[in-house]
Order: sequence, then C-alpha cells, then structure tokens
Amino acid sequence: MHILTVNAGSSSVRLALFERRADGKLVAIAHEHLDATPEPSARLLADFLAASEADAVAHRVVHGGEQLVRSVLVDASVRAEIRRLAPLAPLHNPMALAWMRASDELLGPAVPQVAVFDTAFFADLPEVARTYALPRALAAKYGIKRFGFHGLAHQAMWRRWRRLRPDVPEGGRVISLQLGAGSSITAIRDGQPLDTSMGFSPLEGLVMATRSGDLDPMLVTYLERHESLAPAAMERLLDAESGLLGVSGMSGDMRVLLASREPAARLAVDLYCYRARKYLGAYLAVLGGADAVLFGGGIGERAPLVRERILNGMGWAGIALDPARNEIAAGAETQLSRDDSPTAVWVIPVNEATVLADEALAVLDAGATQ
Repeated sequence: MHILTVNAGSSSVRLALFERRADGKLVAIAHEHLDATPEPSARLLADFLAASEADAVAHRVVHGGEQLVRSVLVDASVRAEIRRLAPLAPLHNPMALAWMRASDELLGPAVPQVAVFDTAFFADLPEVARTYALPRALAAKYGIKRFGFHGLAHQAMWRRWRRLRPDVPEGGRVISLQLGAGSSITAIRDGQPLDTSMGFSPLEGLVMATRSGDLDPMLVTYLERHESLAPAAMERLLDAESGLLGVSGMSGDMRVLLASREPAARLAVDLYCYRARKYLGAYLAVLGGADAVLFGGGIGERAPLVRERILNGMGWAGIALDPARNEIAAGAETQLSRDDSPTAVWVIPVNEATVLADEALAVLDAGATQ
C-alpha cells in the first residue's frame, strides 16, 4: 500500500510517498520539498509519483475548528467545514482544498483522501489555556477559543523525544519550539499539551516571518481608524507585512537578517529571540520546569545564533547549553545541552510526513474494521 502525503505550508510544500511493507512498517520511498509554493495541480502530483501509484492521500490541514478534532476521510461535508474556516487560516486552508482537488483530478474519487488537522493535537487544551477573557455569550456564539496550530510539528518532535529518552516516564515535561516562517512554542506534560502560543488563528504568539504575533488588541482598531484600513487590509498588514519583514523593512528571511549589519535587521532578530525566550520562561512556569527543550523548523534546526540567544543565561532553569554542540547543529538530530544539564536540549528535525502517513493508516484501518 502506498500513501501520498501533501504538506502545504505558508511558504513551501512537501510531498512524500510511503509504502506499508508486509510487516506493517511504514517506509518513505520518495520525498520532495518545494520552497516556493507552486500552484496545486494534478500534473505536479503526477510528476512526483512518476511510475508509482498512490492508494491514499493524506493532507495536512491547518485549521479544523471545533468540529474536526481528529483525522477523517475527506468528503463533501469535511471540505465545506475546511472552507468555512478558511478566513481563520487564509494562507493554508484554501491551499489544502486546492491540493485535494488536484488529487481528485489525478487519482479519481475511488482513492481515499484523509485530512489531518494541525489543531487536533490541541483539541483537549485545559479550559484555562483555551479561553479568552471575552463575554461568554459572544465566545459561544462564534466559537471563539484558542485552537493552537503546528500540532503535527509539535507531535512529531514529542514522538521522537519519547524514542530518544524512553527512560523519562511518559515523556515528562517538554517545551517544543517550531521555528520557521510560522513559529510557535508548546508546553507538553506526559504527551498532553497544556498551552501553546498560537490561538484563535496562527497569528497569535511569537514573532514570525511576516506575522506580528502578540500585540495590544487596541492597535487594531487604532490603525483601522487612523489609516482608514478595511478588515481585509488590516488582516493583510498583520499576516503578510509585519513580523521580521515589518520590523526590519527588508526581509522576513532569518538568513538574510542574520547576515545583515543594518540596525533594523538586528532589532528584528533580537525581537524574535526575545519573544521566544519570554514564552519559554512562561512555559517553564506552566510545567514547573522542563525535562527537555526541543527545536524544530527551518530556523530552529539551522540557526545556532537564534537558539543561543533564546537559551543564553537559562542556567537558573536547569538549561545548560553546550556552545560547541550548538554551533555545529544544522538540520540534523543533535543534542545541544551539556551532558550534566538537568534539562536536555535537542534539535529534532520535524518529520510531519510520517505523522500524516500514520494518521491516514489509522483512519483507513479503522474504516476497514467497521
């Protein structure tokens, strides 16, 4: 059995093909990472598959809302709900639907497609962590709560940590940082997320490539009034014109900013690291310390200076970074902490494709036994 996984992010798309062997083991037999998100098409999928066949397709879908809280077979009602939630994840949900249509065109309706939701990992966030301090009736009317995102990435890092350290009961207390074009941080105890930085939409939380992250809500109405911004323009400003790009005035690419000597570029990097460091401190308080701090994502895996600035001086929290290990870690699984550090620090390359394939198999196998 072959499973095609489609992971469309805000700035790239990753395709992978898995084969389930006779012993039940899933093995990746092909993968491709396209940095610039292409127009979804049956032709692109056909080129990737080449002579191989796909017996099922697993799609990463960023926002599942209150209804889609577990991986499901894609049908008309699922597509309608993903479409309804698109305004809350405008860079992602429409793209996922487009890839589903491309899969339809290439493979036909007989090949099942499975939607795997980033929000599902956070479906059982504690009430205190998922609630905004808004009038209850208003929140209930519009389904307003903190959903959390990047669930596949945080789940993948946690799963790998469990394999690295089976001696830590249930995985213990883990803080995972998914740092890329979109960035988030999550506090996990015994496999259960207790809090995460993204909320009602992927805009909340850390500074990101082009997203503002946390800001005073009054700024929204202030700018709408004084700049005569319509809601769509306000959303574009916060989602596509802010973050590293907005502060630096030159780029949302961390590599460009780290190489620059411009004061605005340095400020953007400093702000990025400061916000992540502040959240790290908050989640140490939520968990009462940490057994592990995990870095994933393009920046988390490949920017030693960013990791150093986030963790520098955190010995009081039991985090002892090894500078030499940190300096050489670039895209490969690496321990960053000293051997005597009470809190382990690791770079763990995020393997969302395997989570997608695993989830698809679970859905298909459950359907076969019903």
